[in-house]
Order: sequence, then C-alpha cells, then structure tokens
Amino acid sequence: MSQSRLHDITSVAALEMINHDPRAILVDIRSSMEFLFVGHPVGAVHIPWIDEPEWVINPDFVAEIRKLILGGVATSSKDGCAPIILICRSGKRSQEAGKKLILDGLSNIYHVDEGFEGELNEHHQRSSVGGWRFRGLPWEQC
Repeated sequence: MSQSRLHDITSVAALEMINHDPRAILVDIRSSMEFLFVGHPVGAVHIPWIDEPEWVINPDFVAEIRKLILGGVATSSKDGCAPIILICRSGKRSQEAGKKLILDGLSNIYHVDEGFEGELNEHHQRSSVGGWRFRGLPWEQC
C-alpha cells in the first residue's frame, strides 16, 4: 500500500489501529468548541484545521502535526512515519487537511471517513447514521 496518499479509514478500523500500533496518533481537527462541547474520542490530540474566531485554515496546522512526530518519538527509519489519523465531524475537513499533509511531504496519513458525528439523517440530525459516537466507540466531553 502506498503511504504517499491519503487513506480512508472507518472509525472502528481507526480505533483498532490505535489499539494495535502504539505509534498511531488520533488527531481531532474540529474547532475548539466542537472538541470541548460536542465531545471527542478518548485520547485524541486536538489540533484544529479551522477554528474560531477567524474561521480560517490554521496556518500552523502542518507544523503542529510535525511537532507530534518530532525527534523520532513516533517514527523510525525502519517503520516509516507513524500513522496519523485525522477525525472531524463528518469526514470532509479531515480529508482536506489530510491532503494538505500529504502535499507537505508527510506520509501514512488516514482520515476517518465518517467522522465523529457522521452525516445528517433525514431530520438534519447527526450521530444517528454513522460516526465514531454512533458506533459506540470511547468518547468524552467537557
């Protein structure tokens, strides 16, 4: 499998990867308000892709991701780059952010294709069709 492209992963497969690869890092890229008040996967690192109050793409996003793997803590020449798993609300922002990481030279990047809350149902509600929370995976909120 080529590591120089963005990989889709389900929330269940992401949790399995995290549980079986101690180098794997789950990064919640939603806004601070979403992370704190909607909830987030247990153990997720929070690095917003777009955040309040400006609601623009975080110009330091790639640098902040690189800090997570700085100094060989999460990488080795034998194993390559640690798996970085991105999660957002529904999988759209994480896909965009993941593509940016790939363009900036990072590899072994995944994005949770259904996100934390999943898509909207017919009543415009989330967490009822798919997503990390819908699947009953470990999460918490402040």
